Amino acid sequence: LDSSTPFKLMIITSLETFILHVPVTRNHISDSTHSITHWGMPGVRIFTDEGFTGYGFTGTHAHLASDRLITDCISNCYAELLIGQEASDISLLWERLAYYPPLQWVGRAGITKMALAAVDIALWDIKSKASNEPLWKTLGGSEKNKVEAYNTDGGWLNFSTQMLVDDVLRLTEVDGYKSIKMKVGKPDHSEDLQRVEAVRNAVGSGVRIMTDANGRWRMPEALSVASKLKDYDVTWIEEPLWHDDVRGHKDFADAIETPVALGEMLYSLAHFEEFISSQAVHYVQPDATRLGGITETLEVSNVAYEANLPVTPHAGDMAQTQIHLSISHPGIELLEFIPWIKDCFIEPLEIRSGYFDFPKNSGAGTTLTEEAMSKYGKKVS
Repeated sequence: LDSSTPFKLMIITSLETFILHVPVTRNHISDSTHSITHWGMPGVRIFTDEGFTGYGFTGTHAHLASDRLITDCISNCYAELLIGQEASDISLLWERLAYYPPLQWVGRAGITKMALAAVDIALWDIKSKASNEPLWKTLGGSEKNKVEAYNTDGGWLNFSTQMLVDDVLRLTEVDGYKSIKMKVGKPDHSEDLQRVEAVRNAVGSGVRIMTDANGRWRMPEALSVASKLKDYDVTWIEEPLWHDDVRGHKDFADAIETPVALGEMLYSLAHFEEFISSQAVHYVQPDATRLGGITETLEVSNVAYEANLPVTPHAGDMAQTQIHLSISHPGIELLEFIPWIKDCFIEPLEIRSGYFDFPKNSGAGTTLTEEAMSKYGKKVS
């Protein structure tokens, strides 16, 4: 797909940022390093002279001050580079924003990349709306490419073992999921293994179990716990060590049998290339809301695919946008899903028997309802 080829001249006339804070399920959730009550959605609406409006957003822990840094970056740094430009020329606009010299001095990751992600997603939303088709078709996807969902929302670390088991059984026996993820990283490492064992005994051998330490462990404890995960047929251990530690993940991956997954805290194609070339990762987890949007996520997915590694995107967007690139990419068969924000959209994601439905509406699936904007909106400044 050549995203730089214009199909219709559309000029960006203005943009408007927003911040939504949407409640999570059951009042609050925790993993090994975070505890939150809301999911943040700093984002942007981009308007064109042809009447098309693109919606894009990133995902945060709903910390208003840092969310405003993201929307400030869009309004005060990116807006002047976008207004008056052709909306359909996504590759050119991406490079214009990503390599803008003043911003390279203050950040090539984090805030600037998350702001770029929101803009890029909004531009793809415009492009596919103008083509009158869902984004997965604009990206070359086919209805032959079914994508399985794995659910993370039943596996939080603050759940008791009984609540964990009950939720996993609900997801698998009632909702039809064939893959679930649970958090690990308890202070008592034996409790992690007891919880994994309880879940495996509950769901039997026909369900995939993934585990996620959220970067909590140091090497000795990581090896101590993760070396035993093979006994419970765990599909992967995610983020066992600090996120930027390439050498540590390589040594860890060499030492245990359970595959390593990571990527949600990586902000560039170059960073992914370093992990992949070092053979420090087995399941590659790009996130379009942390990278520079759909454009860079597709590049990461291509690099992983060429290295014969499966791509299983992390869902900072709760999969609302990334289902489209997942359908379109041959390296993606499995996508994370958490249901917190799905009812904020005109066309919420639907999952049947563990697989995503194909979105039908034109666009990237990011168009928000006015009710959600009103109910969950925060002041951007």
